[in-house]
Amino acid sequence: MVTVSTHAVNEKGHLVLGGIDSLELAKTYGTPLFVYDLSLIRERARAFIQTFQEQNVPAQVAYASKAFSSVAMYQVMKQENLSLDVVSSGELYTAIKAGFPVERIHFHGNNKSKEELLLAIEHNIGCIVVDNFYEIELLKQLTAELNQKVNILLRVTPGVEAHTHDYITTGQQDSKFGFDLMNGQADLAFGQVYQDDYIQLLGLHCHIGSQIFETIGFKVAAEKLIKKMIEWHQDYDFECTVLNLGGGFGIRYTKEDAPLEPSVYVKEMIMVVKGLIAETDFAMPEIWIEPGRSLVGDAGTSLYTIGSQKEVPDVRNYLAVDGGMSDNIRPALYGALYDAVIANKLDEKADETYTIAGKCCESGDKLIEHITLPKAEPGDILAMFCTGAYGYAMASNYNRLTRPAVVFVENGKHQLAVRRETLEDIVHLDLPLTMEKE
Repeated sequence: MVTVSTHAVNEKGHLVLGGIDSLELAKTYGTPLFVYDLSLIRERARAFIQTFQEQNVPAQVAYASKAFSSVAMYQVMKQENLSLDVVSSGELYTAIKAGFPVERIHFHGNNKSKEELLLAIEHNIGCIVVDNFYEIELLKQLTAELNQKVNILLRVTPGVEAHTHDYITTGQQDSKFGFDLMNGQADLAFGQVYQDDYIQLLGLHCHIGSQIFETIGFKVAAEKLIKKMIEWHQDYDFECTVLNLGGGFGIRYTKEDAPLEPSVYVKEMIMVVKGLIAETDFAMPEIWIEPGRSLVGDAGTSLYTIGSQKEVPDVRNYLAVDGGMSDNIRPALYGALYDAVIANKLDEKADETYTIAGKCCESGDKLIEHITLPKAEPGDILAMFCTGAYGYAMASNYNRLTRPAVVFVENGKHQLAVRRETLEDIVHLDLPLTMEKE
């Protein structure tokens, strides 16, 4: 068996995921199907934690669960001693149902409702990441009424924006998230919470972008936040104990992508923080990070069954699968790129060029614009890699398609984590017409 990354090829020329023939998974659970290899998720989680331990720095590694959330996935993160970043009452409720330790749950969001904040306060979650002045007032009102304290971070926009290979130092000022660090909003927010009877300010949070391949943006952001924390310490004798530098660490979708190892991002952050702290009497804060895509993205593989083909002479050859933008909106939404193989023909020569089309009633429903594969036939299984982040999480019932099942695999074992929707599920919220025709 020849292993390539987390995948392998067996003697039949079939793709193997987590020690299991992908055709067996497709036959057992049907397609479209999301398959998560838990071994890679555990490896990534442990690498983040180990780096902090080796650097002797207190830390929390919080899974940014908007990438993919389910009861079983939250339980995996609990097994790996991670914390959890949630952004809605739905994600919070799922975490509670999963038995996730509430003291390790962090609640994000730029427009948290009163009901969502009440749910967080009543379950005594570990931290609320406060995003705006409206939220400060809501928290003051609710905590006073309930006579209950809450821990918070202030989310700030540090004027650093990073994406893939680039970063700029002003772009993030225009953001729907957080208090601006450069125009005085962060200082005003600090003044409203740091002596409150019920709101316990732990520190600062920022998030500078997604799919980042360089460390410089994180370093510049860390420097700006630490300087602000030191300033508050000097001016108000207030000590921030937590520095949350967010996530956005990149993964390899195609051969053109060149992400760094998790340890590299973490070491660079720690180096900047330690260097600045060494020059002051400010205590080393606990560093929090929020990997999401980098934990689950390339652990996920989508399996599809190939159906119809359409050749447009001198233009392209469409190869249609039984999923599409309903289970992976990213290619249609912003041109995301993916790689794929025919899972039952890995030992055959790839000499046909295809456009992988979905089955939604949209011309733009294309999963991959151009890919070279072996000659495809109806019934073949297409495996599209690195779909573990923002695939199922952003899936919809567009065209009233049912959402796929989700399966976990690990060391030759497999289990259903999310069942496939049925046609009955599609209509179970619908109500019949009761108004009579006039």
